[in-house]
Order: sequence, then structure tokens, then C-alpha cells
Amino acid sequence: MLESKRRAIIFISISLILALVAGYMLLKKVQELNEDLGGMTKIYVASDNIASRAIITPKQVETIDLPNKFVTPSHVTDPADITNRVSVVPLSKGDMITKNLLKPISEVANENNRLISFFANEKISFDQDLEALDRVDIIVSQQFEGKPKTEIFMTDVPVSMVAKSEGNLRGVALEVSKEQAPKLIHMQHYADSIRVLKANVGKTNPIEKPEKAEEKPAEKIEEKPVEKKAEEKQDSKPAEENPAEKQGEKPAEQKPPGQG
Repeated sequence: MLESKRRAIIFISISLILALVAGYMLLKKVQELNEDLGGMTKIYVASDNIASRAIITPKQVETIDLPNKFVTPSHVTDPADITNRVSVVPLSKGDMITKNLLKPISEVANENNRLISFFANEKISFDQDLEALDRVDIIVSQQFEGKPKTEIFMTDVPVSMVAKSEGNLRGVALEVSKEQAPKLIHMQHYADSIRVLKANVGKTNPIEKPEKAEEKPAEKIEEKPVEKKAEEKQDSKPAEENPAEKQGEKPAEQKPPGQG
């Protein structure tokens, strides 16, 4: 009995030592994996379906742990980033909430308007760099019965969002009325060329100033010849009268010596 007990104690001790070694090795492996992943960060995801253009409430979001290796600056980690914000697209339960999907309430397009995406390609080009809240004019070139025609299709169209890549403008989202949306989409598909021009903001009646500037030199040019002609006439009259007076004076002065 003593020998059997001794063997049992030895086997139990060995099993405990092996279990501790295995546990230590497992813990070490987990720590190495966590170091490779860079730890964990809590990010916000949708806990329920979120409609577009609707204010996001605390009940509609929840947090999950994501390895730091996969966390990007676009992920929402601060609750302040979703406060008083809306999503520009509908979100389903479990979808990650990213900053590029959120907009302040004040910047959301009117419910009666629509957002049309315009991306630069062979047909569509942007003449200047644009930012959100800018306004643009849309110039369309197309052919009617074989004759090319270029015209202003829309003016003063607000820019709702801007898409950039490495600092270069890739496209914009234009806010137009529900009635104008089909016309703009039609031109986007079938026009030969579309140019998006940045409109001047804050200038009223920009054509009036050049007209006033042109009127002033015209008045000066017309007045100068008239004044010169009037002065020439006044100068010429005394010049004509002086010889006559001199001729009349000379005979009057010569008569007395002739008579004597």
C-alpha cells in the first residue's frame, strides 16, 4: 500500500507540473498573439437597424473589441463622434460605424432633395478643387442632329460631399431637387462631355462692375474732342480778325503822308 500510494503521489505531482507548464506555455502564446495584434480597442457598431438621415440614438449602437492591428482612423472609438450625427446610408445590425458615413445634422440635405454622385472620368471633369458646401455650375456638351452644342445645364448647385484620394479630387455628391435629379442623371449617362465649374460665392451682379468701368473711358474720349474743337474755333476767330484789322490800320496811317 505504501508503494502504491507513493506512485500515485508521484504521478499526481508530475501531472500537476505538466499542467502548470502547459498553462504557462498557453498563456505565453496568447500574450505573443496579443502583442502581434497590438492589444484590443472598443469600436462602435450598430446594435439595431439605423435608417439614413435619422438621428443616431445611444440605444442603436454598441461596442465590440477589435484588435489594434485592424483599427483604422475611420473607425468610431469616441462616443462624441456619433453625438448629434446621422448616417448618410442605412445601416444594419452589426455593421461597423465609420466616420465617413456620419454627417452633422445641420449638413444633411433637405428631405425633398436628392444626392447625385459625380465621379471624374473620361466624360466628367472638374476644373477646380472643391470642398463641401461649395457651389458649382454644370456645363454640358452634346450633339443635336449632328450639330455640336455646349450650354449651361445647371447653375449654383450645392456640393454636399467630396471624395478625395491622396489629396486629389475624385468626385462629389451634388444636391438637387427631386424633379431635377432625373435630368441630371440623364445628362450624366448620355451627354458627350460634362464640365463642373466652381461658382463664385458671395459676389452679386458681377457683370455690372465691368460695364461701369467701360462707360467712364467712353465719356472721357467723347468729351475731349468736343472741347478741343470748341477751343480751336475760339482760337481761330481772333486769328482771322487780326489781319483784317491790321490791313485797315495801315492805309489809314499812310494817307496823311501821301496827301501832303
